[in-house]
Amino acid sequence: MKKRYWKFFSVLAGLALVLSACTDSTSSDPKKPTEQTAPKEDIGNFPMTVKNDGEIVDGVLTYGLVSDTPFEGTLNYAFYTGHPDAEILQFFDEALFRTNGDYEITNDGAATYELSADKKTMTIKIKDNVKWHDGEPVKAEDLEYAYLVIGHKDYTGVRYGDALIQGIVGMEEYHSGKASTISGIKVVDEKTLTITWKQANPSVLTGIWAYPLPKHYLKDIPIDQLAQSDKIRKNPIGFGPFKVKKIVPGESVEMVRNDDYYGGKPNLKGVIVKVVSPKVVLQSLKKGEIDIAEFPTDQYVGAKGTKNIQFVGKIDLAYNYIGFKLGRWDAKKQENVMDNPKFQDKRLRQAMAYAIDNKSVGEKLYHGLRFPATTLIPPSFPGYHDKEAKGYSYDPEKAKKLLDEAGYKDKDGDGLREDPNGKKFTIHFLAMSGSDVAEPLAKFYMQCWKDVGLDVQLVDGRLAEFNSFYDMVEKDDPKVDVFAAAWGTGTDVDPYGLYGRNVMFNYSRWVNEKNDELLEKGHSEQAFDKEYRKKIYNEWQALMNEEVPVIPTLYRSALYAVNNRVKNFTVDPSSQLTWKDVGVTAEKPEVE
Repeated sequence: MKKRYWKFFSVLAGLALVLSACTDSTSSDPKKPTEQTAPKEDIGNFPMTVKNDGEIVDGVLTYGLVSDTPFEGTLNYAFYTGHPDAEILQFFDEALFRTNGDYEITNDGAATYELSADKKTMTIKIKDNVKWHDGEPVKAEDLEYAYLVIGHKDYTGVRYGDALIQGIVGMEEYHSGKASTISGIKVVDEKTLTITWKQANPSVLTGIWAYPLPKHYLKDIPIDQLAQSDKIRKNPIGFGPFKVKKIVPGESVEMVRNDDYYGGKPNLKGVIVKVVSPKVVLQSLKKGEIDIAEFPTDQYVGAKGTKNIQFVGKIDLAYNYIGFKLGRWDAKKQENVMDNPKFQDKRLRQAMAYAIDNKSVGEKLYHGLRFPATTLIPPSFPGYHDKEAKGYSYDPEKAKKLLDEAGYKDKDGDGLREDPNGKKFTIHFLAMSGSDVAEPLAKFYMQCWKDVGLDVQLVDGRLAEFNSFYDMVEKDDPKVDVFAAAWGTGTDVDPYGLYGRNVMFNYSRWVNEKNDELLEKGHSEQAFDKEYRKKIYNEWQALMNEEVPVIPTLYRSALYAVNNRVKNFTVDPSSQLTWKDVGVTAEKPEVE
């Protein structure tokens, strides 16, 4: 189902599921991914909605959460960071607003909105029949409470980096502890509140935080303990179409129908979400052990033609990247500090970008279902993605020249470059575990860099699993110089939440005054003019390509495998189908 992520971001598996096929040790050329004979695919040729003309029956759907590691289990929109947790959340909780095909909020969901003439104040009215799973009504104070939690100095999550949250009148005073409330948020009555920003921001229609928190349920828990509390990890509640019945930590979540769902009675009696290894996901689908899974694209050619499943897909709101650790997060100042000297010379970063062969990876491993990324705004935002940007195509000779110019030269004749001071130069690369071929692919990147004379070694000599990977990245582990990761962007094009000076998600810790200026202009009042905003974001994409704090590597196709008994499942952002509408037309899944 289309995921309504809005203005918050999801860290995705980097090498785990996305880049998961490459050479083996018997390849004639270990520097190139192994060529596969199947023709290239085009994600544009896939349907976005399953076909099923059958009558819906009262059944339970099993959703495969494809992962080689347990899910973390931070089951709350204000606190989760990993994509696996988001896949669970979509069934039992949701935002107050629905969206249209351009990801702009509408009045079709659990609440309606009005924007003032100066576009600085939004009035939100929650509909009368919207209830939490314990029967309590969803109130205006629940949305206010979400902002009070996220803006609090003791908040342990990462959502405060959002420009729309930081820009609320009085938020800065509240966040610093100078005020006990947020003056720009006013509860008018039980179902109505207003939010006022210091300046108009066009992202308000695609990025407003509209996920309330059940104040009556959570208010007695100290904010710094919320993320680890049982009420979020063991007994979470939402107001979505299904209610959590049982959680087996890290393994599965069983949910039952919410008969009081404001949108009407859901078609499914229940949903079971369970972790499925990428190594066995195809077999699980063939056996009918799972009904739906976000399918690893590297496995598609082997799965094509499977009789009991359909594939639906689209270009994803996501991209893969390789990031440089340029500094650290200063928790006291709440800002990124760029104080790591190792990669300050952008010629080194540019050289590493030119050295990797993303085109071969996309074509030969993913048959076109992954394709080279040229900028940090993916083509899933067609109005803002700069089609003219060339990015970094594979050019090892240019990489060598840049390294020579920057003073990285092989001075002892061992084939590996020393730093400009003549000292041994080793780069420590953090890559994520996943399928059987995640390690060979990490080695492929390392070989690409070795080909231009750079000594790159895996952190701790091995791949890291998802949770420990992001623990090291988020905490700026000094062992990490470079890391391979991915972002789910959310539905708002504004990149401030990933690359702003004051945001924790800026994992490279890159700070730059021109970046500050362009990001500010990109969500200014003037940016309500889409042509102006496009111009600003083209400038920003060019700046990021020049400075390369991260190397965009691949754009992704979101591909789902769906059992033939499933009806009304879609990835079409313009569709109004939701998980309430999804059903099954047979009691048991089809098997091959």
